[in-house]
Amino acid sequence: MPANQLAVVTGASTGIGLELARCCAQAGFNLVIAADEAAIEQVAVDLRRLGGSVEPVEADLATTEGVDKLCAALGDRPIDALLANAGIGLGKAFLDQDFARVKHLIDTNITGTLYLIHRVGNEMLRRNAGRILITGSIAGFMPGSFQAAYNASKAFLDSFSFALREELRDSGVTVTCLMPGATETEFFRRADMMDTKVGTEKKDGAYGVARAGFDAMMRGDADIVTGLKNKIQTTVASVTPNEMLARQHRKMAEPGTARS
Repeated sequence: MPANQLAVVTGASTGIGLELARCCAQAGFNLVIAADEAAIEQVAVDLRRLGGSVEPVEADLATTEGVDKLCAALGDRPIDALLANAGIGLGKAFLDQDFARVKHLIDTNITGTLYLIHRVGNEMLRRNAGRILITGSIAGFMPGSFQAAYNASKAFLDSFSFALREELRDSGVTVTCLMPGATETEFFRRADMMDTKVGTEKKDGAYGVARAGFDAMMRGDADIVTGLKNKIQTTVASVTPNEMLARQHRKMAEPGTARS
């Protein structure tokens, strides 16, 4: 079915985004892939070996201008799948963080993501066809001590995805939320969390997480929590007081908790 259809994947230069793009290419989608770094050009070269067309766009999707640049590259082409994966993390105590970095996290994870979904989603709705995958996180189920803004941003995306799905229930557009746990990517290094327990412990593989998310999107599922451990964690979180969850999160994310 996806042959010659077009998928757009953001945050596609590394990690889950790169593997989502790989899943799309393997399924026969043509691709437009975006990231805020020049490495996206080499990713496009590598993915073209899987057979389809791959167009890279280097753009900062935390900005209106960056999203507009990506949409301009798409032109009038119908988008069959949008995999809105771009996101960043930020460790350490909120009051110790540079607020410019906090704002950039919010602009990347929330504002830019919603603006892109609004633009592409309207195009899908006009055609009454399309698939949207939003990369949320199980982090959205718990107050993130020492990752406060990040976890809050993922709680926003998790909630938003279910609301948007309901609004589009009677249309031909589906919305799926991918909610992974800690995944083996550049995320924790970039978030300056390599001195934490969660930053140094064993994590899920990025391809397996992406594959589960891609398959859920293709089925039109509402959501997918990847990994048995993460499924258990979200179930427990739903019946645990937030104050206790915040205290537990501290044990994973506070600087200095890395395993020796």
